[in-house]
Amino acid sequence: MYQHILIPTDGGELSQKAVAHGFDLAKLCGARVTILTVTPSYPVTYMEGSVASNREFAESSERQWREDAKKAMEKVLEQGKAMGVQTDVQVLSGDSISDLILQATQEQHADLIVMASHGRKGIARLLLGSETQHVLTGAKVPVLVLR
Repeated sequence: MYQHILIPTDGGELSQKAVAHGFDLAKLCGARVTILTVTPSYPVTYMEGSVASNREFAESSERQWREDAKKAMEKVLEQGKAMGVQTDVQVLSGDSISDLILQATQEQHADLIVMASHGRKGIARLLLGSETQHVLTGAKVPVLVLR
């Protein structure tokens, strides 16, 4: 059925449910899993031809965030390996989480995305946006959304 499942996670409790479900599904299908987490880009402000924040500090911060994210994903990696599921971790940096999820899906040739959604409605969804909604509308593969 599925051969490669992409599971985006922020490490939170809700995402952990999606990770567990994704691993269960991968085990049933004999699929491999890529766990994806996205770290933010360091904000750099340009003012009248100059940069308000130090480029070296921004790069150092982003590097540290990626390293921290990789360490945080070690537990998830071990969880997959303990279940006998071939598991890889990918850490990306950027401002648009949904775009990076969609990009990773294509680059990794994933045939299913398993992700969580907070299920926000109304003004909360409008203000906070919905990465899940953007993935649903942009994905070229099936998306399994868990709450």
